[in-house]
Amino acid sequence: MNTSLLWILLLAGACVGSFINVVVWRLPREESIVWPGSHCPHCGRAVLWHDNIPVLGWLSLRGRCRDCHQPISARYPLVETLSAGLWVSAAWASGLSSNPLLTTPETALITLIGGVVLISLLMPLVLIDIDHLWLPEPICRAGVITGLLCTGLIAVFIEQETARNLLFNHLLASAAGLLVLESLSALAERIVGQPALGLGDAKLAAMAGAWLGLGGLTVSLGIAVFSGALFGGLARITGRLKPREPFPFGPFIALGIWLVWLMGPQWWWSQWIALIEL
Repeated sequence: MNTSLLWILLLAGACVGSFINVVVWRLPREESIVWPGSHCPHCGRAVLWHDNIPVLGWLSLRGRCRDCHQPISARYPLVETLSAGLWVSAAWASGLSSNPLLTTPETALITLIGGVVLISLLMPLVLIDIDHLWLPEPICRAGVITGLLCTGLIAVFIEQETARNLLFNHLLASAAGLLVLESLSALAERIVGQPALGLGDAKLAAMAGAWLGLGGLTVSLGIAVFSGALFGGLARITGRLKPREPFPFGPFIALGIWLVWLMGPQWWWSQWIALIEL
């Protein structure tokens, strides 16, 4: 990666991270994410433009509002920093182009642009789910549409028959992700009396299918189930979770989606096979 691209991704990622903070705060409160401009939630005073510079603004204010001096959560610069880092990681992502049939300069560029769009949709979903146990349908819907659009753009630059198969695969995967998780949730509700998953999780799985296809969907859900079960088991052992107490599963689905987008499903399959053969 050249230095110019690195800086573009870092700065743009941090700025998008600042906007993600706005979305995460306002969307659950049914407030507009574009109007009014950034303001202190305590005193309501507008944030000066130079105080709104990602990370640096928070540091210059020493984590307090310029007007009312109430503390500003450290989560704001942390989200901005994480967003910047994840945007940079998108430059190394394999995405759909992990398939040798899809590797062209055009598909590499689409993978980069698609990657930063994908992570910018996943981050607010993860943070809102952690805060409110809710995965907003508008963001999930936007994720499905952009995933299919990314697949369609890649299909333009590859052989026609392969393109048709690719598009069908991703459409089928999106539908399968939705139906499989909805079915599992309904089955769990019948067996144990409560849903194992929310409808938002099913919609996030549909988003995974749209971006990753059937193979990628399978791997990403496998990673989600494993990491979610590990977290849930440890949390219950340590007493942080009570029996049948719900916890957000969306972050684990999002983790699976991003890890598969970074390395490609084939890499993860090979690691799993190697682990089995040990």
